[in-house]
Amino acid sequence: MGDTDLIYDVVIAGAGPVGLFLACELRLAGVSVLVLEKAEEPRSALKQLPLGMRGLSVPTIEGLYRRGMLEEVAVPLGSGGKPDVTGAKLELHWMQQTRRPGGHFAGIQFFHDRIDAGKWPYRLEGPAGTNVATTMERLESVLAARARAAGVGILTGRGVDHFEQSKYCVKVSAGGSDLRCRWLVGCDGGRSAVRKVGNFKFVGTDAEFTGYSVLVEMTDPDQLPIGRRYTPAGMYTYQKPGTIALVDFDGGAFHRTQPITLEHVQSVLRRVSGTEVTLTALRMATTWTDRAYQAATYRDGRVLLAGDAAHIHSPLGGQGLNLGLGDAMNLGWKLAATVNGDAPAGLLDTYVVERHPIGAQVLDWSRAQVAVMRPTPSSRALETIFRDIIETIDGATYFAERVWATRLRYDLGSSHPLVGASAPDFELVDGTRLGEHLRDGRGVLLDFEGGSPLAQYELAGRVGYVGCDARERLGLSAVLVRPDGVVAWAAETAADYETLDQAAKPWFS
Repeated sequence: MGDTDLIYDVVIAGAGPVGLFLACELRLAGVSVLVLEKAEEPRSALKQLPLGMRGLSVPTIEGLYRRGMLEEVAVPLGSGGKPDVTGAKLELHWMQQTRRPGGHFAGIQFFHDRIDAGKWPYRLEGPAGTNVATTMERLESVLAARARAAGVGILTGRGVDHFEQSKYCVKVSAGGSDLRCRWLVGCDGGRSAVRKVGNFKFVGTDAEFTGYSVLVEMTDPDQLPIGRRYTPAGMYTYQKPGTIALVDFDGGAFHRTQPITLEHVQSVLRRVSGTEVTLTALRMATTWTDRAYQAATYRDGRVLLAGDAAHIHSPLGGQGLNLGLGDAMNLGWKLAATVNGDAPAGLLDTYVVERHPIGAQVLDWSRAQVAVMRPTPSSRALETIFRDIIETIDGATYFAERVWATRLRYDLGSSHPLVGASAPDFELVDGTRLGEHLRDGRGVLLDFEGGSPLAQYELAGRVGYVGCDARERLGLSAVLVRPDGVVAWAAETAADYETLDQAAKPWFS
C-alpha cells in the first residue's frame, strides 16, 4: 500500500479539547484531518458551570492567544456571582476573599500579593495574562467551530475499535467502518482505546481516594463553612448554593463501581465534613481519583498519544487539561511538518523527548498534593509547614511558577535562559505584537535590527521574517520562534548570528 492510496493524513481519536486543538494545528499546515468521537453527543451538563469550570495555565493562555481564540474561550471572572445550571447564582468562594488568590497546592492557597513577578525577567505584559478561566463546554465549542471552519471532519458515535499499522499507513476500524490514514493520534481520554489496542505500556501509582464533584440542594446551605476545609476524614470544598468537591480516602473503591445516589453522597459528606448536613436533591454528580499513570512512550511508529490517553492523574490544581493542550501544541506543527515532508530528521521524536518529562513532573506534583491531603497526623504537620512556606514571597512565587507553568522550559541544548522557553509577547514599534505573527502556524524570525543580514535568511517558507524593533527588546537583537511559540534561538549581538543555522537545523529543514 503506497501513500497515494491513503484517505486521510491524520486520524484523531477523541473530540475533546486536546483532539480538537490538535486538529486545528494540523489544518493550519494544510494536513487533512478526521476526528472520531465515541460519544454520540459530546455535550454534557458536567462541562457547564459550575462543575465544568477550568483554570488555564500560562502556556495554554498563550497558545490560545497566539491562534486568535483566547477572547472567545475566556470566561470573565468579575466580583459577582455567576448563574449555574439551576439558574441560581454561583458564589465562587475564592472570589469573596479580601486577597486575590492565584491558585492552590493541595487546597492551600497562594495569593497574588506574595508573588514576585520580577523573578520572570523574560515575561512581558500583554493580552495573554496569567489568570483566565473557561468552561469545558465553551472551550470545546470554540475549538470545534474553528476545526470545522478549517475543514476538519468530525464524526460522532465512532470510537476506534481496532487498528493495524504498516510501513506506510494505519488501517483503522471505527464504528463498523474501516479507513486508512498516514498517522493515528489517540486523544481519547484516560481509558484510551488507541493506547490499549496499541499495547502502550501504562505505568504509575494506584488511587488512594475517591473524589466527588457534586451539585446539591440542602436544607441549610449555611451549615457548611464556605471554602476548602481539611478534616480528620479528608477534605472538602464548598461554594454556595450547593457546589461541593470532596475526597474520601477509600483507596478509590467507589469510583465507577456503583451508582452515585443522594444517600451515598450525603453519607460521605457527613463523614468527611463532620456535620449532619441534610441533602434534599442531587442535581449533578461525578467521581474521580488520584490514580497517576503515564505511557512509557507517546509514540509507536505511526501511532501517537496525547492528553489523558498519554497520562492520567487527579484534577487537583486543574493541570490535566493544560497538560493535554500542551501536548497538542507541541505535537501539531511537528506532525504537520512530517506529513508534508519538510521535517528535519528526528523532529517528530522531539515530541516525546520534550513532553514526556513534563507529564512526569505533573504526575509527581499530583502525588505530592495527595501526600499533604491524607487524613493523618503527619500530613497535617506537613500542611502547617506548607502554609508557612506558601505565605512567603519565595514560596508563593515558586508555587505560582509550578501551577501557572510560567517557567516551563524545554532543554534545547542552549545556555541562554530564553531558549526552550515561551517567547515574550514583544510589542513591536509598528503596533503589532509577536503573538499576532504566530496566527498562521508558522515560526517567526524576529529581527529587531530590521534590515540586518537576517533579512536574507530563508527557511523554506516555514518561518516568517519580521524586521521591526520592539518597545522592549529585553537585551536581544533577534529571536527565532518555533510555531508553538517556543524560542529556538536568541541573539544578543550581531556576533551571535552565525549560530542561527545550527540552532534552526533541528526544527526547520
